[in-house]
Amino acid sequence: MKLFSVFPSNPNERFIDIAVDALSMGKIIIYPTDTLYALGCDALNNNAVEEICKIKGMRSEKTNLSIICNSISQVAEYARVDNETFHLMKKNLPGPFTFILPALSKLPKAFKKRKTVGIRIPDNNVALNLVNKLGHPIMTTSIQFDDDDYGCEPELIAELYSPYPIDMLIDSGRGNTIPSTIIDCTGDTPEIVREGKGILNI
Repeated sequence: MKLFSVFPSNPNERFIDIAVDALSMGKIIIYPTDTLYALGCDALNNNAVEEICKIKGMRSEKTNLSIICNSISQVAEYARVDNETFHLMKKNLPGPFTFILPALSKLPKAFKKRKTVGIRIPDNNVALNLVNKLGHPIMTTSIQFDDDDYGCEPELIAELYSPYPIDMLIDSGRGNTIPSTIIDCTGDTPEIVREGKGILNI
């Protein structure tokens, strides 16, 4: 696994390009978000999505899969966004929130096993630069760990995930251990189903 150190305030373009090339080839990376470090791949590459599910021991048909987008307009290409949800997202994004929305057919087979998709627009320049350069969303899922240091320290994260087929880790310094707040927007009214980082602005 290759490690690249990238400052979140001013990401190194060359390292971002290398990571995007890896994503374009169906490879898996670990990268920072505004909450935890995450496993990521090209969200439109079904084999890569299924590989991440295998690494985390989850079944795509029984798990809420999430993607990172770079804007709400991009979100609307992959999920159905009604007016109420649009205004709620506009108030809170970029930020540490995951919005569960009805999925559209543009997503690959792994997502079609469920009718919903989690949407993130994190307040993190590295993650957003990756999506911008890739040209479409990244499938994202937080890393798993039992010890906080293994969830925060990039070198320990790399050690933890060294047995798995992960191409690289983008090191942006010590991460967080608090996940995103999840809001289910598929019902009549939005519902917070997991309290995490951030306070939702209604």
